[in-house]
Amino acid sequence: MGRPARHPRRDRRADPDPRRPGPALSTTPGPPAHPGLPEGTRPSPNIWHHTDTYEVENHAFDPDGLVEAAIERLGGWAGRDVLDLGCGTGFHLGRLARTAASVTGVEPHPDLRAIATRRTRRTAGVTVLGGTAQALPLPDASIDVVHARWAYFFGPGCEPGLAELARVARPGAAAYVIDNDASRSTFGAWFARGFPEHPAPEVKREFWAAHGWRREPVLTRWSFDSPADLEAVVRIELPGPAAEQALAEHRAAGGGTEVEYAVDVWWRRF
Repeated sequence: MGRPARHPRRDRRADPDPRRPGPALSTTPGPPAHPGLPEGTRPSPNIWHHTDTYEVENHAFDPDGLVEAAIERLGGWAGRDVLDLGCGTGFHLGRLARTAASVTGVEPHPDLRAIATRRTRRTAGVTVLGGTAQALPLPDASIDVVHARWAYFFGPGCEPGLAELARVARPGAAAYVIDNDASRSTFGAWFARGFPEHPAPEVKREFWAAHGWRREPVLTRWSFDSPADLEAVVRIELPGPAAEQALAEHRAAGGGTEVEYAVDVWWRRF
């Protein structure tokens, strides 16, 4: 599975996209802060408010295809019915559809869902639906593979979503959840410093193991077309002071357009 070919991008800028009207950034559970969002939606301020810059990040992440190679070693998705959970703007839907029997993207945010729908309107076998991890709009035992990248599954507190995966998974199905590994890599250190409130790596590992999931560590990288792109992405991924500190460290270390980035692929069979 190769990386998607880069394509010309319009309106590229050195700063994150201007803030757009949208859901509140509170992480407090409860009714949605936006009428188009279902209850229980977890906010993603990076892609919600900086969609163009997040697209740049998607192209920069894992240029060697190491994450997908790991998933392929574990079973992959060729010829199977796939759920891309938290599909956002649909960046991965076409890629999955190249070899899958069918692909269903589920996304709670209506604006992102509209982009994903437009993006895949000519891609056979792809459907985009509204919904959340806790309330999937799918029948029981209808999915062979679940793919989720940085969407909902962060460790303790995501039990309702895990129960929904078990409901829609067919016997023998597999799920793959890609999440940051804050215990190693350059970006991992930046992330740990920027989000000290997130569960520590050892807490997350205990959580996943207790629920029958296994860990496949992957050390990959960001590779950007320009330093301006790198800086824009860091500024949407980290809080302001943490972003500026990370960028200062990066420049002091020689700068450039690449950053080491570690992830965990959490996976299990049903």
